[in-house]
Amino acid sequence: MPSNATIMIYRLVPNFILRKIIKFIPGHDFFEQTKNTQTPITFEYWYNQKVKGHHRNVYWPVHFTSKVDGYKNIYCGIETCPGYSSGSYISAFEGKIYIGDYTQIAPNVGIFSENHEIYDNRKFIAKDVKIGRYCWIGMGAIILPGVELGDFTIVGAGSIVTKSFPEGYCVIGGNPARRIKDLEKEKCVFHKSVVEYNGYIPSVNFEQYRKDNLNVDPFS
Repeated sequence: MPSNATIMIYRLVPNFILRKIIKFIPGHDFFEQTKNTQTPITFEYWYNQKVKGHHRNVYWPVHFTSKVDGYKNIYCGIETCPGYSSGSYISAFEGKIYIGDYTQIAPNVGIFSENHEIYDNRKFIAKDVKIGRYCWIGMGAIILPGVELGDFTIVGAGSIVTKSFPEGYCVIGGNPARRIKDLEKEKCVFHKSVVEYNGYIPSVNFEQYRKDNLNVDPFS
């Protein structure tokens, strides 16, 4: 994350100039290295977040219309950026959220790891959410506390996911979400990018970042 002094300098430089020179400043390789990925870090994302300050501390790119609470309780895999699309709300105030590599999340998605206690709405009940690798969460879907989705789970647009599908390899949808179709495992593609990033952080450095800065351990 840039220092306060660096942020002030960036704000003073006209945008059309900063846009041209920023990729040559050390520490900004992600502009070039993520441009052909499913979550490219563009100048607009970076500027709104790291310079203007919309979720400046969050370690992955977040759209300026999305909201993330409790980022230190959220583990994002490679090229997995909840809130990258517009209008999403990701909440991990008390419970934790784990999302695996190469999982894509559409606009207006809600993922919550806590909810109000039904008899006393001043209290929260926290339950971790776990979403596997290579999943696709469709537009407007809501993932509720305690849900676990295995690898290659596709969640239909507008679905309310209230229970777990830990075996994965399926399409689910509806309110409440139910299994609609099983996927053929042998057809599922475990693709990888040439250079891998967890948000703004090169994946080769992410484990150390996680140990130093986050409250989540996917290996525990």
